[in-house]
Amino acid sequence: MPDESGSLVKAAEVIKRYDGNINRIQYDRRIDPGTVFFEVTASEASYEQITRDLAAIGYLQTSLKPVSFLKFYVYLPHRSGSLCEFLDYTTTAGANIAFIDFDEAGRHPDRLTVSLNLEESAKIDLLLDQLKSRYRLEIIEYDTTGKHLDDTIFYVRFAQEIREIIGESEDTFLLSFLADTNHIVQELMDRGNKPRQVFDSVLATGRTLRATTGEHFFADMQRFAITPTVNLWCYQMPCGGNIFVLATPDDAILIDTGYGIYHKDVMTLFSQTGVGDGQRFSRIIVTHADADHCGAGGFFPAPAYMHAGTLAIIKENNRAYGSRSEHSVLEAFYTKMINLFSRFNPSKTIECFDYIPGRSRDIFPCMGTVRIGDLELEVLDGLGGHTYGQIFLYSASHGLLFAADSVINFSSLTPERATYSSLADFLVTSVNVDSDLAKKERYALFALVAERDSHLSNDGRKCLICGGHGAVSVLQGNKLEVIGDIQHYPVK
Repeated sequence: MPDESGSLVKAAEVIKRYDGNINRIQYDRRIDPGTVFFEVTASEASYEQITRDLAAIGYLQTSLKPVSFLKFYVYLPHRSGSLCEFLDYTTTAGANIAFIDFDEAGRHPDRLTVSLNLEESAKIDLLLDQLKSRYRLEIIEYDTTGKHLDDTIFYVRFAQEIREIIGESEDTFLLSFLADTNHIVQELMDRGNKPRQVFDSVLATGRTLRATTGEHFFADMQRFAITPTVNLWCYQMPCGGNIFVLATPDDAILIDTGYGIYHKDVMTLFSQTGVGDGQRFSRIIVTHADADHCGAGGFFPAPAYMHAGTLAIIKENNRAYGSRSEHSVLEAFYTKMINLFSRFNPSKTIECFDYIPGRSRDIFPCMGTVRIGDLELEVLDGLGGHTYGQIFLYSASHGLLFAADSVINFSSLTPERATYSSLADFLVTSVNVDSDLAKKERYALFALVAERDSHLSNDGRKCLICGGHGAVSVLQGNKLEVIGDIQHYPVK
């Protein structure tokens, strides 16, 4: 809508006219002086009338047309009215002047500097033809990609940047994504954060994922012999959660899958490090529903086993489902955003663990066992601190704990991985949907490990803690310490 007095009233009157109820409104001219977000509840008939009337007065944005940017010098004659004549041409062309600069006492007293935004590149060509026939021009920049757009049309520029991350998308989808992004900007601004940091964090999340695939992909690997027949591989991805493989000569299990965007790179990594082509995986165990732990399951033919709560989160497309944060705007948006950027492709064949009546390990109910070779792992139900439905896998006899995102050796994260992780922490304010339960889980898991380590097995090896991120570690006192060699891929 126009950046002028009375614009908001006109829109509100249209909504009121047809008994619409405004649930949310957000406008900040520091972000974009021409865009206002309304969320309105109305009957279907009223909705059609509201959108019709808003469109009639030119207020309703239904598309995101490519916008061209033009910056040039124009040399105007020194006479009264010359600037008005020039502006008549730009106004007739429908151009939005983003920048204009002239100072007769400056270094270039005969030169006007102008930046324009235009929705139709054909109009820019027509405008240039008109101006060239009357004035001396020097073109400084001419861009039709949207990369040089200024903040007077911020949301159009932001949509162009999202398109660069995800590829071409329908305008209706992008408009919905912009509205969702605006909603979390509003929420985080209410908490004292700057809007530009929110937009930058959204873009940084998508750009970082895209920039760490293909020839730019890398990983860190650790390998351990768990039993005489079972080996463990831990792969740290460039971004997001770890992937684990348990394998015997005859069988293999995948524990968490990483982001979908990394799948091709992971397959190459598996073949380079002795795991194979992924076809011999008999099962996938999913610890929880975040995209960096289950987002590539659909690429594998093996069935996935998970908690029923994890399946519900995948279906609801909200990582806070089943928790006290279930109605958080931030959690719902983050789930949609990360699933979009990471090419979320969860498993198609899914089976859910069930409880074993009367069986538990400390405070964690037991939901069954997973066996491979001579290794048996208990499936323990978490408390829902990180996400509802997160599970842990534990073998006291062989000293092995898959702690998902409840226990992480943060000191083992590279600066790049830590920076990426901080983006999610900022956008949802905490990656745990219930911080109190998350602390309780972590302390209980540490207690399990400490109890087991106090009665070391015959080989004297401490319990290996496989966190959802970072290196495989052991517990030394109250701290996690990396164990074993870490190999870097690609090898440099």
